[in-house]
Amino acid sequence: MTVCMSSVSKYPPGESPQATGVENPLSSLPAGTAMHRFAIRIYYEDTDLAGIVYYANYLKFIERARSEWLRELGVDQAALQRAGLVFAVRRVEADYLSPARFEDLVAVESRLHALSPARIVLDQAVIRDGRTLFQARVTLACLAASGRPARIPAEVAARLGAGGLAGN
Repeated sequence: MTVCMSSVSKYPPGESPQATGVENPLSSLPAGTAMHRFAIRIYYEDTDLAGIVYYANYLKFIERARSEWLRELGVDQAALQRAGLVFAVRRVEADYLSPARFEDLVAVESRLHALSPARIVLDQAVIRDGRTLFQARVTLACLAASGRPARIPAEVAARLGAGGLAGN
């Protein structure tokens, strides 16, 4: 499996968006814990008739951010798939707090909450101007081609852990 070197940016303690005191699921993690940030512009196609983001699109936004996070960590998901492994969403706990609107520029912030031999748990939030609009805890399972749980390859687990497991 091919895994290339990459890095994840870290906010210095006291300079993260959470340091502003905005309620955020990521704020309970230690200062300096690695966090991935992915910007998204809200387009007309993302909204409903009222001009606010359709609720299911937040799940698409956090999916894109997770894919980019893995890519930036150097995890080649296509190589994993060729090896017969995929990550699948097992559980999502989501809170819709405030709507995003057409033309907004939002950011998806992602942090690793937990890592086990076959699972990844992430805390993700969609934020606009320091205000949390949507937050979710997402559990991903590593699955074999058969659909059965599989161990996350050691090289991938090392990348994930090095990318900012809370408490490490």
